[in-house]
Amino acid sequence: MSELEPFFNSAEECATYEQFCAEQERGGGRFELAEPALVCRWRMARRGVPMLNRHIRALSQRVVNGAPLTTNMLSWAKQHVEWSLAAGDYQDPNGVLMTVIDVNGDALMSVGPYEPLADRSRDALVARAEEARREQAKTGVAPELLAAVTPEGRMLVFAALDEHLCGAATLVEQLAATQGREAVRTLGDGTRLADALAVVEEGSVVFLISDEHGVVVEDEQAAPVPVSAEALATAHAFADGLAKLFK
Repeated sequence: MSELEPFFNSAEECATYEQFCAEQERGGGRFELAEPALVCRWRMARRGVPMLNRHIRALSQRVVNGAPLTTNMLSWAKQHVEWSLAAGDYQDPNGVLMTVIDVNGDALMSVGPYEPLADRSRDALVARAEEARREQAKTGVAPELLAAVTPEGRMLVFAALDEHLCGAATLVEQLAATQGREAVRTLGDGTRLADALAVVEEGSVVFLISDEHGVVVEDEQAAPVPVSAEALATAHAFADGLAKLFK
């Protein structure tokens, strides 16, 4: 097993990344990446990255190896996507772009296949959001976060008031605003995600906001209590809004 595998979704995806490093960065010689300090996963469409400016802005708000990324690093990331990605030779033009920055401050990008989430249960979405909260504690930005729509139509975002959000989440907040919905952030200092979820109104619909997956609405058939039809329609409207970017 490669020491990099814990940072990727599968051994195959890790192997794709290592092969890319070898072929693109070192002229066919094996590239030995230092331990990753940050892995960003951005969904692609037609050899491009929707929401690129939002992703770059969120990247600029991260702390990596104890410091914000340099202007040169941010410029490299944006130019690589805009110039090199469109001309790249890879199988899936609608895959996932992975940006990896290691503990030495070196960075690489590679493309892997996109795989939708197999488990949309509330427990599974919460588990992903909790893992992202741990990344947020280290870097300042969570790549995925949990949100909910209440039966009354309020949108709850499980993030702190002063927290920088990932690119996809900034767009969802904007979509909510265009519908006249206030996106209420629910996490205070030291508030745990589980505690915030425990007081969500009965009938609310929970969904995950992700740079990789867009908006993933919980499986209402597996919800712990029946969900509101109106709340479910609103959550799916957010999902459909982001899905259009990838078609």
